[in-house]
Amino acid sequence: MPPTPAATTTERTGGRRPVVRDNLATRALHGATALGVAVLLATGWWLWSGREGRPSVISRLVDEPDVEIHRSVGWALVVLAGLAMTLGVRGALTFVRETARVDRGDLRWFRRWPVGALTGRFARHEGLFDPGQRIANVLFVVSLGVVIGSGVALTTLSGGPTFATMVRVHRYATVALTVFVVGHLLVVSGLLPGYRGVWRAMVGRGRVPRATARRLWPRSVPDEPGPPDGAAPPDTPGG
Repeated sequence: MPPTPAATTTERTGGRRPVVRDNLATRALHGATALGVAVLLATGWWLWSGREGRPSVISRLVDEPDVEIHRSVGWALVVLAGLAMTLGVRGALTFVRETARVDRGDLRWFRRWPVGALTGRFARHEGLFDPGQRIANVLFVVSLGVVIGSGVALTTLSGGPTFATMVRVHRYATVALTVFVVGHLLVVSGLLPGYRGVWRAMVGRGRVPRATARRLWPRSVPDEPGPPDGAAPPDTPGG
């Protein structure tokens, strides 16, 4: 019996057809959020450094004061979050459910993470997100939520002890969010060999090499068994 076209393709590519990890809507939401957070942090740190009277590069580009840019982007992120939770309610529920999941093998994954980050030999997990991503999701959502929430509060207050408290909260949350963003960029940059290629999941057409998907998110490749714990996939650095 002749092979089906799909089987022929698999044989011709050696089972290495790319995997679309995230759909277009998810990639668009991630891109819009990333852009908004980048502008929010850039203008926020600029203002915090006492340069309110000196326009930043972003201010010059759009011909608006940094304070107005900062405020407008903050409100834009509020609207974006609202759209994500209404028009994208199914995706939002999946995000919450998968972020909150706890599996028996999570502790094993964390114990092996240092080795996995350097060699690609991660312990297997069964979630849409690996256990580290689940924690990162919580940290990003909480810190960004506090930054935006305290920022909204500051726009409605004109002084007093509550205003002073919100300023401190806003600044502490900004520092925390900045640290998390830097850590995220470290991971997606590929400086940690185990995460090389991960950036492709959210860029362009979202196509990730099949071996990369099997290494990081075995559930994304349901038609093939993931590597056993401690085994390096074919494209694993040093494996």
